[in-house]
Amino acid sequence: MKNRFLLLIALVFFAQLEAQAQQKTNLQLTDLFDLEYISDPQISPDGSKVIYVRNFKDIMTDRDYGNLWMVNIDGTQNRPLTQGNQRDSDPVWSPDGSKVAYRSNGQDEKTKLFVLYLDTKISVALTNSANTPGSPTWSPDGQSLAFTQFVPKAKKSILSIPAKPEGAEWNAAPIFIDEMNYRGDGSGYLRSGKSQIFTIGISGGTARQRTFEDKNYGAPIWSEDGKSLFFSANLNEDLIAQPNNSEIHQLNLTTGSIKALTDRFGPDANPMLSPDGQLIAYTGNDDTFQGYQVTNLYVMNVDGTGVKNLTADLDRDAGNPQWEANSKGIYFQYDEKGDTKIGHVAFTGKIRTVVEGLGGLDLGRPYNAGAYSVSNNNRFAYTLGGGDHPADLAVWVDGNMKRITAVNDDVFSYREIGKVEEIWWKSSFDGIDVQGWIVTPPNFDPSKKYPMILEIHGGPFAMYGNSFSYEVQAYAAAGYVVLYTNPRGSTGYGQDFGNSIHHDYPNHDYEDLISGVDAVIAKGYIDTANLFVTGGSGGGVLTAWIVGKTDRFKAAVVAKPVINWTSFVLHADSPAFFAKYWFGAMPWEDIENYWRRSPLSLVGNVKTPTMLLTGEQDFRTPISESEQYYAALKLNGVESAMVRIPNASHGLVNRPSMLMSKSASILSWFDYYRNQ
Repeated sequence: MKNRFLLLIALVFFAQLEAQAQQKTNLQLTDLFDLEYISDPQISPDGSKVIYVRNFKDIMTDRDYGNLWMVNIDGTQNRPLTQGNQRDSDPVWSPDGSKVAYRSNGQDEKTKLFVLYLDTKISVALTNSANTPGSPTWSPDGQSLAFTQFVPKAKKSILSIPAKPEGAEWNAAPIFIDEMNYRGDGSGYLRSGKSQIFTIGISGGTARQRTFEDKNYGAPIWSEDGKSLFFSANLNEDLIAQPNNSEIHQLNLTTGSIKALTDRFGPDANPMLSPDGQLIAYTGNDDTFQGYQVTNLYVMNVDGTGVKNLTADLDRDAGNPQWEANSKGIYFQYDEKGDTKIGHVAFTGKIRTVVEGLGGLDLGRPYNAGAYSVSNNNRFAYTLGGGDHPADLAVWVDGNMKRITAVNDDVFSYREIGKVEEIWWKSSFDGIDVQGWIVTPPNFDPSKKYPMILEIHGGPFAMYGNSFSYEVQAYAAAGYVVLYTNPRGSTGYGQDFGNSIHHDYPNHDYEDLISGVDAVIAKGYIDTANLFVTGGSGGGVLTAWIVGKTDRFKAAVVAKPVINWTSFVLHADSPAFFAKYWFGAMPWEDIENYWRRSPLSLVGNVKTPTMLLTGEQDFRTPISESEQYYAALKLNGVESAMVRIPNASHGLVNRPSMLMSKSASILSWFDYYRNQ
């Protein structure tokens, strides 16, 4: 009897331990370092295997890394091909499926082109340049690779500076700048030089430079006979007047001559050669200088004749074209109402959807980015995204989808995340339909009242979707209901919807967003005394615009905003583009319009406690924009603060801790005012 009693006590004890082990807790900010995702899914030519990149983070080095993995199409034999704290990316199968070219910094922290021989599992470095090579493409015979690489050029200067005496300790020499675009977000101050095309044989040796003009050349693809390369580039002399006017070109590898195959005014890009070598698919549009213009999918003969727009009736951006094996149709990727899909178009213009649910490539915010590849027998490998997980690998074979990986199941086995619910409403301005998503806290109880955060995307020509977001899930874990949405100007809803903000942004996005807030409040579980608002980039613009028009929000965080359109256009990293496409006039030519659309014009109305947050190396929406608004708020007596993220560019994701710090800062500001 005693032994039975002791056994019963032991069973109860272990049952309690098991229950405690199974009890989930909310997501923690440091869980970011444990989250992984899949990218670059590349299916083999015969459709039997997939190579992909498994991306991960290291909390000690505060870096993002990725290794190559390979798996059979049925999900078996999933194993790593490379390993270590390094960045392996851009895998590309050789035409016969025996080798894989890829980029990696694993040898000595300098990014090089490698070729992996699958029979021996040995990788060989082909390049050893001080400059990073671009993603490679294989020649038809599998013996050479083509790629782009930056080539420095000595900077000419009209400055005549006397030389310092030998041994003297002078300041660094003055820097002479005479280019329109002299710095780039994420790149810093640009070095003198351009991106040129190179080829290299897989037996090694020195890469051969193929282009030499002082222009930037796009990623090349090979002709069927291996004697030419096709690429996209803007080779016009007046890049200020024609910043988007690129063409598809052909480079003769024997003579070095370059021939333009397209000639319309507008961007032509992403050339893809048909399997039979007779046609080229590419993307582009006729440029009308509108802020948003739908990108179409075209096909032409290899000599540039017979151009046909295949997606004229789609009214969605077509991208990432990949040929059907019989050369009679083209697969492509497009966004629609928060979802990313793979479509197919025949030469008749008939379009059908093949696969849905691509996504998961943006861990920070719920941008619905995805990728795919197709085999010679029309099988697909793609990134599968969803509101409950970042990108995993999935395959589509003969109409059947199979999820291959679940790389975050370990984290989600002990962390509870918020549930994502789609919602639609009508804008109070003109009654248009607007889509959004509500994320509720873990263990949500609709009979209770919750504080709410309105989170606004940037772009402004971009799209949120039902996609996992570390930032949004962090807010939900802290007890907030989160609404994120696609107001007018967002992509994925057609050109009229996207271009409804043309030369009028920000403006009626305000009604779209506030109507969404009201739609969520109508559900009955929102504490209307605790409404908060935040957004980054274009979302920062709209956050500042909102607090200049209403006092409904208890606190706001304006992240990496534009506050003054005049200073932005003249200080951002692409002034010619922004002035020409977003305003249609220079600041001094249309002072009233620039000022009317600037959130700074409304700062006198602001009473909402507002925090600014921007990276110190942001060259897209420079931190001077935040500094202006911070000074204006202080002069206006508004409770305000400024958070500067050191070494961060516009994306704020140069290192994992930057994203974590951004989310923690926003939550700290909101929690402070939520508790008052």
